[in-house]
Amino acid sequence: MLKTHGRYDYSAITKRPDYSFPGGRRLAVHLSLNVEHFAFGEGLGNDYGAPHPQPNTRSYAWRDYGNRVGAWRLLEFANEYDLPYALLVNTELYDYCPEMIAAFSERGDEIVGHGRTDSERQADMNYEQERACIFEATAAIEKHEGKKPLGWLAPYISQTHDSLDLLKEAGYRYMMDWPLDDQPVWFRTKHGPILSVPYAHDLNDSLELVSRRTPSRLYYACLIDQFDEMLRESERRPLVMPIVLHSFVVGHPYRLRQLRRVIEHILTYRDRIWLTRPGEICKFIESLPPGVVPGS
Repeated sequence: MLKTHGRYDYSAITKRPDYSFPGGRRLAVHLSLNVEHFAFGEGLGNDYGAPHPQPNTRSYAWRDYGNRVGAWRLLEFANEYDLPYALLVNTELYDYCPEMIAAFSERGDEIVGHGRTDSERQADMNYEQERACIFEATAAIEKHEGKKPLGWLAPYISQTHDSLDLLKEAGYRYMMDWPLDDQPVWFRTKHGPILSVPYAHDLNDSLELVSRRTPSRLYYACLIDQFDEMLRESERRPLVMPIVLHSFVVGHPYRLRQLRRVIEHILTYRDRIWLTRPGEICKFIESLPPGVVPGS
């Protein structure tokens, strides 16, 4: 018998109870915008070329472009098309550029926990260190936003065996770290259930455009294909399509131009989809009767 995680049971998507999202919509689409902060001259960090030795000013500045320019460009973009965002926040940004987070919060965007900084990874922490990371990040968001976040995505989508228990203990109602499904799924923890809301691992802009070097036009064509196919399939079952963005990746003009084409395509179907935020998906799933959603 293979070792297992014990967090959820197998469930075939074709054999589950059916349900619809608010308004009878069958496809929920959410845009998750990652805003991240990195230590200078140490720690982990994305790089668009061959890794350079520290202090690697080139890569640090490229990532900081996301906070100085890219996030603001994506904010204007969201206002132009009336798009909802989930802002996945490294809480060190509250010390570095609090006005940037405030600009999104003031328009009603959801603030999602995304660790303290992407210079560290939960998988490299012991139990007490990880607990401190989660609870410190949660407290920072509560201090600045006046309420605890509902959801969490770990830096680098990196969890330990204890992460889900710690998240539930900290009061989280959903997380997006496990790319196992196109529907929400309930996970077991020591402190009660926590919901897994779909988040893109494939078709993640950082993974595709930076790590895999997928050409921008091809990447955005894949997003349109993903949407069209999921919209068709949603006639048979409810689905969630995440669109994952990073301010230092898609915040560049030529990439935003391609994203504009994707969003304009999706918005031609706005009356058929639920364009929402992951926290709203979580609240809706919580309202369904037991037995409808896997793990409930």
